[in-house]
Amino acid sequence: MRKIQMVDLGGQYEGIKDQINSALVNIMETSAFINGPEVHAFQKELEDYLGVKHVIPCANGTDALQIAMMGLGLKPGDEVITADFTFAATVEVIALLQLTPVLVDVDPETFNIDLAAVERSITPKTKAIVPVHLFGQCADMDAILALAEKHDLYVIEDNAQAIGASYTFKNGDKQKSGAMGHVGATSFFPSKNLGCYGDGGAIFTNDDTLAHRLRGIVNHGMYERYHHDVVGVNSRLDSIQAAVLRAKLPKLDEYCNRRREAADKYSAAFYGQENIVLPRTNHTCKDGNDTCDCHVFHQYTLRITNGKRDALVTHLGEKNIPCGVYYPIPLHRQKAYADTRYDEKDFAVTNQLVEEVISLPMHTELDDEQIAFISSTVIGFVNA
Repeated sequence: MRKIQMVDLGGQYEGIKDQINSALVNIMETSAFINGPEVHAFQKELEDYLGVKHVIPCANGTDALQIAMMGLGLKPGDEVITADFTFAATVEVIALLQLTPVLVDVDPETFNIDLAAVERSITPKTKAIVPVHLFGQCADMDAILALAEKHDLYVIEDNAQAIGASYTFKNGDKQKSGAMGHVGATSFFPSKNLGCYGDGGAIFTNDDTLAHRLRGIVNHGMYERYHHDVVGVNSRLDSIQAAVLRAKLPKLDEYCNRRREAADKYSAAFYGQENIVLPRTNHTCKDGNDTCDCHVFHQYTLRITNGKRDALVTHLGEKNIPCGVYYPIPLHRQKAYADTRYDEKDFAVTNQLVEEVISLPMHTELDDEQIAFISSTVIGFVNA
């Protein structure tokens, strides 16, 4: 059996190495390292893929979130509601801009933001909601957008883990994740479904005015060289990363389908097992299958309900099976984001998830032998 990896970027590279190598040599020969043709071409190709009017590439996913909030003109003291169960970058940028983060609980099945908790948290100071499409699954955008419209709030999609996912609205319309709110932000960190070979990110919007503002912010506030019209930052996607992303983008749907196939095989193996809760989607496809294109399985995350999660992590390590716990500490308990406003009873689901979740290897190169070995190892230990 091949060595099991959490993410097999080397194996993925073998399928696109000629295209990537050729593009990198061309960049070296032309020396167009910043804002070169590869960046502009990738921007246009991603706009076409997402069905969105404007893609603004930037240096990383955290910058993408921060710049999106800067572009919306949010002011210090404005409240921004987001999920407690996510990576710190989501709340980090809120705090950096001196906005007021408001953390809320998540749904126990999808792990995405709890809409009832969001509505309870809205105050006259609330200006935006940041739904995180966690682990590759779209949040309930029908409800989020309706709630935002009702209270005149911005919706900023954190799409760092879900690029390639689609969401089917109740009226039958379908849109790509990241392109449904007022603005979306994503990361191209190497392990993402669409990842480069370094850091990278992008912002999406259909708002022409906002897009113009964002393009200035990412480039020191300049639209014309040495004319600084807005306060900006230095956050640009370089040509080398854009070339890698251009090679991968045409294969993104294939990559996502491979992840879904691996997830289906995991779920078939774990189905009916006591003490193991399978990942669930927030709605089903029209054919009734439980896995649909609203989930692209950036992570395949189980819940271990008999108190053996931490011991399972150790056991898998002894068997040379990598795994991850995303996330072991909720944001409301992190020293940087602790706040006397928070009451533990308001985070019952998150507090349970941090004790139970475990993410198994998930990538495009997983084979049946590896999945069978991982699954049987988990089942054997949990049920022992």
